[in-house]
Amino acid sequence: MDLTSKTCTPCQGGVEPMSRPEAEGMLGEVPGWELVRDATRLERTFRFRNFVEANRFVDSVGELAEAEGHHPDITFGWGYATVQIWTHKIGGLHENDFIFAAKTNALAG
Repeated sequence: MDLTSKTCTPCQGGVEPMSRPEAEGMLGEVPGWELVRDATRLERTFRFRNFVEANRFVDSVGELAEAEGHHPDITFGWGYATVQIWTHKIGGLHENDFIFAAKTNALAG
């Protein structure tokens, strides 16, 4: 099933984060993303032609975050936005993070 057709499910904690091999196995589903912080987070930097486009993208990611109930860390400036995703309650990666990454890719076009 395509990750963009799934919805992030609330994480109550008490769930083990994905192992590095599990996370590496899912990376193919989210082109452009990389594992960072010892494979406990996903990160991608998106490039834009100017500040306005970067800001619009960040706004759309914020709307997605509210709709999915899953909130990334975002830094941006002129021509770029870096998104970092992980499931805070478990201190690592969960399928939700890959769902959110796939939907973020779709927003970028």
